[in-house]
Amino acid sequence: MNAKLAATSFVFSAALLISIPVVARHAQQQSQQSQTSQSAQQSQSDSGDMAGMDMGNMNHGAAKSNAERDANDSMSEHMDMGPHMYMTAVRPANAEDEKRADEIVEVLRKSIDKYKDYRVALANGFQIFLPNIPQPQYHFTNYRYAAETQWSFNPEHPTSLLYKKVNGGYELEGAMFTAPRRFTEDELNERVPLSVARWHKHVNFCLPPRGTRLQDVDLKQFGMKGSIATQEACNEAGGRWIPQVFGWMVHVYPYQTDPAKIWAH
Repeated sequence: MNAKLAATSFVFSAALLISIPVVARHAQQQSQQSQTSQSAQQSQSDSGDMAGMDMGNMNHGAAKSNAERDANDSMSEHMDMGPHMYMTAVRPANAEDEKRADEIVEVLRKSIDKYKDYRVALANGFQIFLPNIPQPQYHFTNYRYAAETQWSFNPEHPTSLLYKKVNGGYELEGAMFTAPRRFTEDELNERVPLSVARWHKHVNFCLPPRGTRLQDVDLKQFGMKGSIATQEACNEAGGRWIPQVFGWMVHVYPYQTDPAKIWAH
């Protein structure tokens, strides 16, 4: 594993360990504020699966397993996570899907142009996910938009904006759409066609034993690059098993000129 990949892996796993109880509480609060009587009924039936973030059957500190989500991505570049990442299968290419994907990109690009000034994004409700942890890519998440994805898809409202840090500020690179973890691949295809983009989800995550200090976590065993990838192995290590960490996610880079890089896998 090269130095950059190792650093990225550490950031991702460490960020998850720190952020899980925080974002779970935030997601609960956001869901309570935005629910109508109809949405409250739906949320109850689906365990409040906001933007696709799911904490599985975890009990981490005061945050309980069914208190889910929001939607923040894997923190960084899409590295090979082996058994810890599941990606949708590529469907046959067709002109209709390409047209629909192009329309999504066009709408998205126009809607986020104003956020090239990251301060505008902050003023419009986006919040930096773990701003004090160095990351190759920062996610500015809008929790209201995250809640919307529970029931609808709006290409003008990405769950997160993707920035890289430059000269003390942030440079806009792209955006992230999310979908609830309960979605089938056919439902994902209705949002963003699977012949063009590959949605992904993070799976088979083993938290270290309760009470383990972050600096003492063995990332060769635990986390999204750890060797533990089954519930049995996690139990043997005294860890806490989470079948799926977040919901479905897909990144899009509308400012790329190479079509293959717009819906980067």
